Amino acid sequence: MNINKHDADVEMEMNMTPMIDVVFLLIIFFMIITDLTQQDLEELKLPVAVSAVEDKPDPKIVRPVMNILHTGEVIVKRETKYDPESEDLSKVEAFLADQARQMLAGGYKKGWDYLNSEGKSGPKIPDNPLLIRADQNTPFKYIQRIMEVCGKKGIQIWKLELAAAEDEKAKEARKTGGE
Repeated sequence: MNINKHDADVEMEMNMTPMIDVVFLLIIFFMIITDLTQQDLEELKLPVAVSAVEDKPDPKIVRPVMNILHTGEVIVKRETKYDPESEDLSKVEAFLADQARQMLAGGYKKGWDYLNSEGKSGPKIPDNPLLIRADQNTPFKYIQRIMEVCGKKGIQIWKLELAAAEDEKAKEARKTGGE
């Protein structure tokens, strides 16, 4: 049996280039992933809630997010879907119709049948929520327009979640254990 022995007096050099390459690749990977997770959220000053539940969406379901600026502009994934100056809601309608189809096709809560006026089963309605993030200075009429579009035929998203910021006092009390 031939065992190679290492001479303790001989210095060995280690090539660090591959390890440095891997570290840089990991840094780039995490920078990209961090940016993509925040793509749905615009910088808004949300209204403060007296009592609220922390938002922990299920990653398995489709949950669209719409941001409404104080000017009434609706932004989804960094793209303007509605500008109050144009009064054209067609991009919002197309987006919500597409999201409703995805909710019915891909979510674990695929939707439910409802009975129409004749007592017959109608089309499926998505059971997943739409998250509306509106700036605290946004006039309600812009939020109302989105709600009206949600009720249109072919969309019929009936669950809405409204984003709110947590009260600083409540946040501190939660962190310190309610003292």
